[in-house]
Amino acid sequence: MSTAAHWLTAAEATRAFAARTLSPVELLDALLDRIALLQPKLHAFIRLDAEAAREAARAAEREIMSGRVRGPLHGVPVGVKDIIDVAGLPTTCHSRILLDNVASADAAVIARLRQAGAIVLGKLATHEFAIGGPSFDLPFPPARNPWNPAHHPGGSSSGSGAGVAAGLFPVALGSDTGGSVRNPASCCGIVGLKPTYGLVSRRGVFPLSYTLDHVGPLTRSVADAALMLDAIAGHDPADPGSSPSNARLFGRDLDRGVRDLRIGFVRHFHETDLPAHPETTAALAEAARVLQAAGAELRDVTLPSLNEFAGVNRVILTSEAWSIHAPWLRERPEEYGQLARRRLLPGAFIGAGEYVGAQRRRAQMIAAVEETFRDVDVLLCASSMDPASRIDDAEETARTYPRQARTPFNVTGHPALAMMAGLSSGGLPLSVQFVGRYFADATVLRVAAAYERATGWHERRPPIG
Repeated sequence: MSTAAHWLTAAEATRAFAARTLSPVELLDALLDRIALLQPKLHAFIRLDAEAAREAARAAEREIMSGRVRGPLHGVPVGVKDIIDVAGLPTTCHSRILLDNVASADAAVIARLRQAGAIVLGKLATHEFAIGGPSFDLPFPPARNPWNPAHHPGGSSSGSGAGVAAGLFPVALGSDTGGSVRNPASCCGIVGLKPTYGLVSRRGVFPLSYTLDHVGPLTRSVADAALMLDAIAGHDPADPGSSPSNARLFGRDLDRGVRDLRIGFVRHFHETDLPAHPETTAALAEAARVLQAAGAELRDVTLPSLNEFAGVNRVILTSEAWSIHAPWLRERPEEYGQLARRRLLPGAFIGAGEYVGAQRRRAQMIAAVEETFRDVDVLLCASSMDPASRIDDAEETARTYPRQARTPFNVTGHPALAMMAGLSSGGLPLSVQFVGRYFADATVLRVAAAYERATGWHERRPPIG
């Protein structure tokens, strides 16, 4: 095999299984060796469930030998952000509050992944309750960026991003309330997809904000993001936010290119609203050029400002998060880390009128984005405005973390994907974001696949290990 097993994508691994050039046990052993080497440097895992994974890999191998394949991810190991329930394992949310919180059942997305044949490898680091930040006052160390472990990997799905980028597992699950799948994808140079709101069940996922939360995949290729979405998407009547859509075959258009597509470039996000680092600006201009050269029609478009999107998101998120955390914050505030406590407490002071006002403005913002989609098929815009800062530089992290254009699409619920768009002069990933119409996740993946083929950034590997 020309590619080291730990760098195989999920699609490549399943093809190797089918050809009998690799077995699920051999792949798992290679990943466990990789984890033993890099976990002390990256801290991607909170809990590695190696023995259960070995048992599942042996079962998957026996099934392949007998001619039975359960689904498109048969025998593929997956990492799971530790706000998502896996039966028999603690769901700690990276917090002292929930250290003994053992899940009694799988989350809906875990059940779907198991049905597709995937193997749960373990629980991954996150920011505390998916809202804190890279923190050193929690029961587990923060995950680090494999491109340079002195830098943070983005969050809050930090272990998911770091582990996929470092070759600890081919695919992972994260959650995204204000960009928490797309931020680690941007910082770690991988693919992070926030599906259309309601497309993926959140049952069994610890909530942060009921009307903003999404669950999505982090992968090293666009094809793997489509495979993962095929596995986890679908209506769940037990999730009040679940859509009745049961769409599948999200990878059906990956090879179609962009020749017949109109792409709206949201330049003001990174040129005016939050002026980006010059290297980010250059990477976005090059992304637009690449897509135009591939046959897409590029148009400049204007949406509400990033500052207004961020304000609406923050009012809604902190109000809903306070409704979840109020009892613990009143009774056990000292058990929270400083960053999470600081970000959750403002929800206590937001009134009903402000919350309703934010929801009303949200509806207007949705209408504005929908109007834009009358004239274009996909949006191109920034994800992060800056490369990842040093993990020990709290001031710079606090400055750069809010400098992003992911939050708008949690407010509106449109599908959005972030992926690598280059490397900074310091050797850290730069990123681009693609956004589509509701339930046009396949079109977002189509554009991302065309960009991936044209640039080859997905073939670059972090200089670690």
